Amino acid sequence: MHSVLKLFLAFFFITQIQNSYGQDLPKGFMLIWEEDFNGEGLIDNSKWNFEEGFVRNNELQWYQEANAIQTNGVLQIQGRREKVKNPTFEEGSNNWKKSREFAEYTSSSINTRGKFEFQYGILEVRAKFDTASGMWPAIWTLGISKPWPANGEVDVMEFYQVNREKTILANVAWADAKKRANWDEAKIPFADFLMKDPNWQEKFHIWKMYWTENFIRLYLDGELLNEVDLSTILNPDGFNPFHQPHYILLNLALGANGGDPSGTEFPKEYLIDYVRVYQKK
Repeated sequence: MHSVLKLFLAFFFITQIQNSYGQDLPKGFMLIWEEDFNGEGLIDNSKWNFEEGFVRNNELQWYQEANAIQTNGVLQIQGRREKVKNPTFEEGSNNWKKSREFAEYTSSSINTRGKFEFQYGILEVRAKFDTASGMWPAIWTLGISKPWPANGEVDVMEFYQVNREKTILANVAWADAKKRANWDEAKIPFADFLMKDPNWQEKFHIWKMYWTENFIRLYLDGELLNEVDLSTILNPDGFNPFHQPHYILLNLALGANGGDPSGTEFPKEYLIDYVRVYQKK
């Protein structure tokens, strides 16, 4: 009886591992990289880089390392209303990064550039975020060569306001002849998810990118949101930015597309349980 119990427990343990690692994976895939954020305090800088200051899109937040910590088994990226002096301030400057003497908000943006990059496979992220006005959380990848947008961008998840309506997006971008971004976008009103589950915001969800030489498919909780045929995507110079390695980015932006955060109570949290990448054996 004792040996039967041991066999049962071993089977149960293996099944739990299979259920938590690679759920709904195509046959023949194996885990090649993961971050489970099981430490406490600052995150592992052998895996992650931090962006600093004002970075993109005329956003309101000042990115800083202090707003990303591991706690209770998750990464907590915290958006805060706090004043930070801009050391690059130039009075009268036309550059938005230099024209603001202070930032009124702070947050964090982390990435794996130069520390982990992958070409083809499955990226899976389990995350939860606040949907208040001003929030712009994202899970995305960028190619390692060429400037944006010629390097290629995959927005596995973005949440922001489209025509003042809260929206979940799944996008792919590359360069056009004028070096601007071509977009293949899926925009799903957030109200659609609330109709299915009024408590959607209170739960963690799984975002997934399935990437091959031929296609990119973007999923939310197993539902296909967008599929892109990569044979139709080329930069003007003939380069396909999705036939090169990409690195991973996680960030919480504030303002800009996220809407006006002035009436929102802070701090706000963007929680990431894990990041996993699978490739064929």
